[in-house]
Amino acid sequence: FWLDRVVFLGHVISAEGIYVDPQKVEAIVNWVQPTSVTEIQSFLGLAGYYRRFVEGLSSIAAPLTLLTRKDVAFERTKECIQSFQELKKRLTTAPVLALPDNSGNFVIYIDASLQGLGCVMMQHDRQNYHVHDLELAAVVFALKIWQHYLYGETSQIFTDHKSLNYFFTQNELNMRQRRWLELIKDYDCTIEYHPGRANVVADALSRKTTRSLAHLRTAYVLLLVELRKDGVELGMTQRGGIFASLHVRPILVERVIVAQLGDPTHCRIKGEVENGTRKDYAIRGDAALVTGTRLCVPKNDDLKREIVEEAHCSTYTMHPGSTKMFRTLREYFSWPHMKGDIT
Repeated sequence: FWLDRVVFLGHVISAEGIYVDPQKVEAIVNWVQPTSVTEIQSFLGLAGYYRRFVEGLSSIAAPLTLLTRKDVAFERTKECIQSFQELKKRLTTAPVLALPDNSGNFVIYIDASLQGLGCVMMQHDRQNYHVHDLELAAVVFALKIWQHYLYGETSQIFTDHKSLNYFFTQNELNMRQRRWLELIKDYDCTIEYHPGRANVVADALSRKTTRSLAHLRTAYVLLLVELRKDGVELGMTQRGGIFASLHVRPILVERVIVAQLGDPTHCRIKGEVENGTRKDYAIRGDAALVTGTRLCVPKNDDLKREIVEEAHCSTYTMHPGSTKMFRTLREYFSWPHMKGDIT
């Protein structure tokens, strides 16, 4: 108690912020040029531990990272030597990271590309809503990794994907988007549009391909498992970098509407609705056949199976029982013998 600073796991934490333990800095200064893969892995492990202090660490370390691959001959090139020296310089002159204060009002900038997800959190006040799953994945990614800061606090999320502004008022969401909506609703946050040219930090982060897969696995392994379950696939480039991709299919509603067009029963009912002889069904503005507010699902076993599987395998619904799942699905969909198909 009553200490103005404390050393914890290689960091010094004080009222001014967080910085690298001077003893670790001394060890880095005295680190000799690696001469084997094992030595490179050891050095990169230490550097990766302090990656938050070094902007662009992955890019700087790329030549050394490449030497750790099994299919690459160990050859210390000029680029490798420069990489090692630059990392030493950056690590021994690392900045002090500011601690978040108790005022809340966090600001998050997010961006996504096929190469990865990027996000940065700041803490100063600042000031739109069909959604792209990849960009939405970056929102979930940011909320999960900074959950301990953001839960219970007010925050703003800035994105250069304008359609996210309408996310909270969008009625036609696929099952994955609905799961993520439930997670986002747990936070007191708003999503704001921020042009890509102004969203420099997160945009740059999302387009970096030379990230350490080992670091990601150790730091956010559970989060990455969750994202992979939702279709965000992780892979390794030939240069040793990490990239993320999301297999985006047409939203479920659109595929149901297309299937309706090929179903004789639904086509007949649509004709009866149009000539005014059916009042228990309606045709929405997007040409979907509905009963009340529920979307009519045609006789298509694959489509029904996908709807049920997505509801059952949700990361955030803890595998609901058949009764609960039936009650949830019948709010959005309608087809004969739904309960029997679920059980």
